[in-house]
Amino acid sequence: MNLKELSQNLGLSQTTVSRALNGYPEVSEATRIRVQTAAQQYNYTPSTRAKGLATGKALAIGHVIPMASKHEMVNPIFGDFIAGAGETYARHGYEMILSIMDGSNDEATVYRGLKSRRAVDGVVVHGPRMEDPRIPLLQEIGLPFVVHGRASGVSTPYSWLDVNNRRAFQRATDFLIDLGHRRIALLNGLEEMDFAHRRRRGFEDALSAHGFSIDPTLMASDEMTEDFGYRRTKQFLDQSSPATAIVCSSMILALGARRAIEERGIVMGRDVSVVTHDDNLSYLQNGVDVPIFTATRSSVREAGRRAAEMLLDQIAHPKAPLTTTLLEAELMVGQSTGPAPSS
Repeated sequence: MNLKELSQNLGLSQTTVSRALNGYPEVSEATRIRVQTAAQQYNYTPSTRAKGLATGKALAIGHVIPMASKHEMVNPIFGDFIAGAGETYARHGYEMILSIMDGSNDEATVYRGLKSRRAVDGVVVHGPRMEDPRIPLLQEIGLPFVVHGRASGVSTPYSWLDVNNRRAFQRATDFLIDLGHRRIALLNGLEEMDFAHRRRRGFEDALSAHGFSIDPTLMASDEMTEDFGYRRTKQFLDQSSPATAIVCSSMILALGARRAIEERGIVMGRDVSVVTHDDNLSYLQNGVDVPIFTATRSSVREAGRRAAEMLLDQIAHPKAPLTTTLLEAELMVGQSTGPAPSS
């Protein structure tokens, strides 16, 4: 049954029925109940397009995905974030639009197009960079947005949800220092990405607080692939004074580090300790009863749910103050860490 047929059965105009189903205050309570009862009886569900026409909204949220090779969007956490956000959108009657950037257009053009076509009511900004130009752009064109992460160097207020990356990596490094490690390496994401910058700062904070010098030869930054983790761990272990512990920015990097350690015939957790950040990915679980890796853990799927809720609330209440959410990561001790080996 469509809207026209439902309206004819009720003897009401399509406009009245649509407004009753969408909770408009000018429709009487008696009419609203009558329309909703009939809709349930006939299993009528208004289409997103029909709802949009009635409310003046697109009832869709945009996610612009850069596909450039040197971008953290290749990181697989994106899938779990989208799954979490999608649960929230579906619950509120919203759809999701993914705009893939193939290199033939720039991000500014994509965002301006979404706004001018009224294709979406808001967007989630992924993979924020240092001084990210997307934030002032979205503020300029008036498109509501929430940033998954933060962008250092942007002075104007904006809504964001982030993990306390600096604190998480300070805690991870402190933990290794407490175990007696002194040669601690860092495997990090691309340095221009804000999360990687904050994680490096946390790593350096811990070393400085204990009076240790910062050794650039024990720090590496690139796309977070298993191969990068493997290759750079081999280099850390090849030094005349090799690393006895490694802090990794992702489980993928940690898997590469483990491969390099095992290939050398030494034991992770006994000869070399590894701490990683664990996004609690649905397809890459860190053990079952006992974690394989000691990890700073924060669910990216839950971050997706909460970021979506923040954005929908901003769309519903455009004059409300902007909101920010800082999530703390939990340090989970697993099998990958132990006391520093004696020299």
